[in-house]
Amino acid sequence: MIPNLNRRQALLGLAACLAAPGFSWAGTSSPRIVCLDYGLASTAIGLGVTPVGIASMADWDKWVVEPALAPDIADIGSSWEVNFEIVSALKPDLILNTPFGGMLTARLEQIAPVLTLGAYTADGGDVLPKAVVVTRQLGKALGRTQEAEALIDRAEALFAGCRARLAALDVPPLVLATFMDQRHVQVYSAPGLFTNVLDRIGIKNAWPRTSSFWGFETVPLERLARVTDPRAKLIALEPFATDIGQSLDRSGLWHALPFARPGQFAVLPGSLMFGMLNDAMRFARILTAHLEETLS
Repeated sequence: MIPNLNRRQALLGLAACLAAPGFSWAGTSSPRIVCLDYGLASTAIGLGVTPVGIASMADWDKWVVEPALAPDIADIGSSWEVNFEIVSALKPDLILNTPFGGMLTARLEQIAPVLTLGAYTADGGDVLPKAVVVTRQLGKALGRTQEAEALIDRAEALFAGCRARLAALDVPPLVLATFMDQRHVQVYSAPGLFTNVLDRIGIKNAWPRTSSFWGFETVPLERLARVTDPRAKLIALEPFATDIGQSLDRSGLWHALPFARPGQFAVLPGSLMFGMLNDAMRFARILTAHLEETLS
C-alpha cells in the first residue's frame, strides 16, 4: 500500500477484489513486472527482479528509502490513479497489485495478468507472518523460490541478531509514532509490522491499545498521556518536518508529557509502515543501532 491511500478508496478496492489468478514465470530471463504497491516492489527487488514500473515513485525515497531504485524504472502514477498508457507501453509480463487496488484489476487485466497479493488484510493476524507467506507466493510467481527462502532466512537471522545484541541492554518500552502535524500522531501497535518487529527483537510496545490490521491509529498529541510506564521512550519516525519540532519546543502540551524530558524522545529515519520483509529489516537495523548507541 502507498502511505497516503484514501481510506474510502482502500475499502472500495477490498470490496471489488477478486481472487488473484495463478501465475508462474517459466522464462529464462526475469519477467517484466509492474508494481502498484511499495512493499511488493521492494520484495520483488529483494528477489532479484527489478520492476519496469512502480506506482508513486516520486515518494519512494520518502517512505521506503531502501533498496534504492534504478533510474530507468518508470513512474506509472499513483496506486489508485494509474496511467494505463504508460503501463501498456511498458509491455509487462505481470502486474502486481494488492486487494486495495482491486477496483483497477479489470482494466489492468486488459494489459497483462494481474497477481493480487496482500499482507494487510482484514482476516486477522499479525502482519509479519503474512509478509513471509506473500514473499513465498511472489517467489513462486516470479520463478524465484530459492531467492524467496533466502530473503526469509536473512530476515530471521537479522531479527535474531538484533535480539541478541539488545538482550545485554536495559531497553525501555517504546512508543512508535509518526507526527502528522503539530497536534496529531500516528501511533503504531499490534497487529502491525512495527510491533511485530518489536516482538521479534525483544522490545515491549508501550502503547496500551491494539489497532486495525493496518497497525496504527491516529490520535491527538495529548492522547500520548495514556502511556503510564515512566520508563517509556517515544520514537518518532521520519518524515519529521522542521516546523513540527519547532512547534513542540513552544508547546505547553508537549512539555506536560513525560516524553519531553531529556532522553525520552528521539527521531529516527523512517521505514515503510505498510511494508514487507525488507522494510521490517530496515526498521530493526535502524532501531537496534540507535538503542545500542544511546543505552550502551
